[in-house]
Amino acid sequence: MRGLHHFKRISISRSLFSFSNATSPGAVTTRRSLYSLSRSLLSSTPYAAGGCCRETPPLHSPWSALQRRGVKVNAIQLRAGNVIERTGRTFRVVEAEHKQQGRGGASIQVELRDVDTGNKLNLRFGSEESVEKVFVEEKSFTCLYAEGDTAYLIEPNTFEQVEVPLDIFGKAAVYLKEEMKVQLQLYDGRALSASIPKHITCTVVETQLPMKGLTSAPRYKRALLDNGSTIQSGSSKYQNNSWFHLEYLRYHLISRQVKRL
Repeated sequence: MRGLHHFKRISISRSLFSFSNATSPGAVTTRRSLYSLSRSLLSSTPYAAGGCCRETPPLHSPWSALQRRGVKVNAIQLRAGNVIERTGRTFRVVEAEHKQQGRGGASIQVELRDVDTGNKLNLRFGSEESVEKVFVEEKSFTCLYAEGDTAYLIEPNTFEQVEVPLDIFGKAAVYLKEEMKVQLQLYDGRALSASIPKHITCTVVETQLPMKGLTSAPRYKRALLDNGSTIQSGSSKYQNNSWFHLEYLRYHLISRQVKRL
């Protein structure tokens, strides 16, 4: 499934990377052209055709061997983004919701996704049950640009480009911007999830006009951001063209406490 496919590795030189970081007009077009060029160059070499130097699994490292060992943990400790092994299959925790069963013990309802097939599974675990948690590797990347439903990233130390589906960023994908530092959670060379920085800055493009006849201002009003998303903000907190940090917004957005229109 998308989001669980192996990365497509594209290596570029430092000079190309420096040139693609130019801030002059048309820089985005330049980045995309260089990306296409690097892919075409790779496809025309014997390495891409499985020559004497076969391609190793993308982003492969000794960490992959350690990931498979896992450790037993109480199921109540599971959180979204965790990876577990169950019945010989590997699953990523998509959602985890704690429940209290009256006088009984606590339980947790989890939504799992098979990392190989993409199939979803809903399970409930009691407070005494344990699961085998698999550790994932986290790596830093820089966003070059996003196009369609794909994000193009680059590893800042090796200058290696990868492309990942936007849906692994979840609801935070709408806030992804060029040159933003992001974190990828990797398992066995595959990107299972991704996250954006805790602090990001957006611009309020437009706010909802007050309705005529109201004796008092509403508590919340709609605010349109520069990325096209709409949020509910305090009626007097933000005006057009104001800048603000989204730490509070990101927290509420992920926990589904902010209405999205």
